[in-house]
Amino acid sequence: MKLPRRHLLHLAAGAAALSALSRVAFAQAFPTRPVWLLVGFAPGGGTDVMARLIQPGLSERLGQQIIVENRPGAGTNIATEVVINAVPDGYTLLAASLANAGNATLYDNLKFNFLRDTAPVAGIALDPFVLEVAPSLPVKTIPELIAYAKAHPGKVNYGSGGIGSGNQLSAEMLKMMAGIDLVHVPYRGAGPAMVDLMGGQVQVMFNTMSASLEHVKAGKLRAIGVATKTRQAALPDVPTVAEFVPSYEASFWTGIAAPKGTPAEIIDKVNKAVNAGFADPNVKARLDEWGATPLLGSPADFAQFVADETEKWGKVIRAANIKAE
Repeated sequence: MKLPRRHLLHLAAGAAALSALSRVAFAQAFPTRPVWLLVGFAPGGGTDVMARLIQPGLSERLGQQIIVENRPGAGTNIATEVVINAVPDGYTLLAASLANAGNATLYDNLKFNFLRDTAPVAGIALDPFVLEVAPSLPVKTIPELIAYAKAHPGKVNYGSGGIGSGNQLSAEMLKMMAGIDLVHVPYRGAGPAMVDLMGGQVQVMFNTMSASLEHVKAGKLRAIGVATKTRQAALPDVPTVAEFVPSYEASFWTGIAAPKGTPAEIIDKVNKAVNAGFADPNVKARLDEWGATPLLGSPADFAQFVADETEKWGKVIRAANIKAE
């Protein structure tokens, strides 16, 4: 029997409405089981620390356990690929970071495109980079470091957590903007690099404030610049790098991403739960202690932030001809 066109249109509209209602009902019920938050680094790193900081409050607000799982390897690409290939239902999320922005240019043969294949959910925090020098290096200011590096081209080493790490990208951007020559010494992680910085085996390093603040205050490292737009309360007497190298800015950041196709209602629900967590005095106190600031905003705000970071660090990687190992 051939149905009238008007009847077919009513049936189609009804099916669409039912589908929309089903999505809304699914999102309202979410989550009904534990949610996995994958970290592409080993335990104890900046991304891992931030993920675990928000974990208890996020579990409480969503009404289900948030399980942080470390899947290190390939510069976070292993964890990222797992999330991208997961069912887009909100139960598998990624603790995204600056590494994801840099990897888009650093690796030539990725099986995914981070901006295309993920759905930005929420920012977590900005952890400022601090320009530090070994106590044995005879410089106390950024102008002195620039002058010393120009007087000793190729003789000043800087440490990093590895090829393409935020430590390296920050240093390479300074090299380009200040016109100096520093030699890269990559380590298997920022921790070992910082140990050698304190021991004088390397002379310079950009490290996150959360990782280095304690050592700076103890006099084991000399902080000569913070890489944010304004000075930081945790190091009030340390100038910004931009005061001497105009427009310089660099922070390590963390956030949450989901597989592309995750329902917008679920993304919004997780976004609101993450943002609400920063009202917790305990969370705020820990961030203040580390010199970090919440990366608040909507999923669209985080999407724009990640796109801007991907473009920014892509330019640095191409200009410095950095290649993945």
